[in-house]
Amino acid sequence: MLTVEQHIFRHACSHPDKTAVKSGKECISYNQLQANILCAKAFFESIPGYSSGRTVMMAANKQLEFLYLYFGAHMAGLSVVPIDSETNPTRFLQIQEDVQPLSVIGFAHAGITGLPYSLQELKPLFTAQPQQSAPVFPSEDAIADILFTTGTTGTPKGVPLTFGNEAAAVRNINAYIQNTPDDIELLALPVSHSFGLGRIRCCLANGQTLIFLSSFVNTKKLFRTIEEEGVTGFTMVPASWRFLQKMTGNRLSDFASQLRYVEMGSAYLSAEEKQALADLLPHTRLVMHYGLTEASRSAFLEFHDTDHLHTVGKAAPNTDIQVYDANGQRLPHYADGELCIRGEHVAHRYLRPVEDETFFDGNYFRTGDLGHIDAEGYIHLKSRIKELINVGGKKVAPTEVEEPLLHIPGIKDCACIGVADSNGILGEVVKAFIVKEEDADITFETIGQTLSTQLEGYKLPALYEWIDAIPRTANGKIQRNLLKHDPD
Repeated sequence: MLTVEQHIFRHACSHPDKTAVKSGKECISYNQLQANILCAKAFFESIPGYSSGRTVMMAANKQLEFLYLYFGAHMAGLSVVPIDSETNPTRFLQIQEDVQPLSVIGFAHAGITGLPYSLQELKPLFTAQPQQSAPVFPSEDAIADILFTTGTTGTPKGVPLTFGNEAAAVRNINAYIQNTPDDIELLALPVSHSFGLGRIRCCLANGQTLIFLSSFVNTKKLFRTIEEEGVTGFTMVPASWRFLQKMTGNRLSDFASQLRYVEMGSAYLSAEEKQALADLLPHTRLVMHYGLTEASRSAFLEFHDTDHLHTVGKAAPNTDIQVYDANGQRLPHYADGELCIRGEHVAHRYLRPVEDETFFDGNYFRTGDLGHIDAEGYIHLKSRIKELINVGGKKVAPTEVEEPLLHIPGIKDCACIGVADSNGILGEVVKAFIVKEEDADITFETIGQTLSTQLEGYKLPALYEWIDAIPRTANGKIQRNLLKHDPD
């Protein structure tokens, strides 16, 4: 199985002048991409203290220099730790302590260990001619990247991904989405997380043209870019889609005959929202993935598969998903348990030991997600196991309450967690945090009355709290741990 880097170098030989990436007014061919990767490789090998197998921390952003340095570090035998350029100093220093980097690129926090460089001072590197010698590619077993989880339910964990893991993920994803070298993809997602960074690898390994866009905020620029560049595919998280709907209505349908595929993921999207997008783009391959940093894009659902929009789809190509109970026994169809994944794309370990055993049978990665698989192979995801609310012995998934809440007029956003029952009877009760639409005329009493006609009594929130915004990760996942504070 070829690594992503090997694919890029092959494309540089087979179609050197083809556009690889465009970022604003800058445009590079596959041949230029290869040359600048080799310049970056030489730079890393010149750093004092360099040795293969060390790590480098990078501010991950949609700049061409980031691409050169990311792949150049790989070619130098280094593991890359890509993190958000706006990562707070506390998280930055925690990660730095964990990985002990050779170098830090794109950050200016106090307390940096390892040689710090700014992207600006490294720009001149990429005007030089690289040494022409046969490239030596890293082995499949070497660590390519160390990605840190978003920590929605606890402390972020470092996930080492090998070149083989990433190559297998690319193979599986491209096989399902069915994108081709002729496709032109727009990338407006952050590239400091698994989704956006994975799209870079998928497109460049496939020989496509990739268009960088800063974000979805400037909708006029977004649609102008889709039109002018002949974009045939793009990716987004549910929060991006809801923003586009709010700001532009059904404008996306203008490109129904142009867009070949759209991939979504990283957060919950209701069946109704999936159906609405499918109606808007009737001829586009609309897919949504389910996966984790440790097991990228392990299942897919196609939105035109309208009978199963309430599921997360089926296992991705070359991927096996099973359900286990807490004792490590495999469960039959329809029985709820922990979803567990096996495949060449799955990480083998964490950077540091974790409390819980990570694998069942030594093969299946434990996701921490509760759900079941039906007789047709469709996966029904219920909740993170750690997020389940235990109300008097009855388990409530937060999404069971959040979905009907979001259908109540006047509610803009919401999140539910379990809190201790002040009466000491039920153990836990449901607490709902509500973000109101501006000028909405709703009360907790009317919300409760509406919910009482849709939910069993034990699922009804016992406590409510108005909140200005639900804390979310950059990809839109609810950070429930930030909502767990002591009651007033």
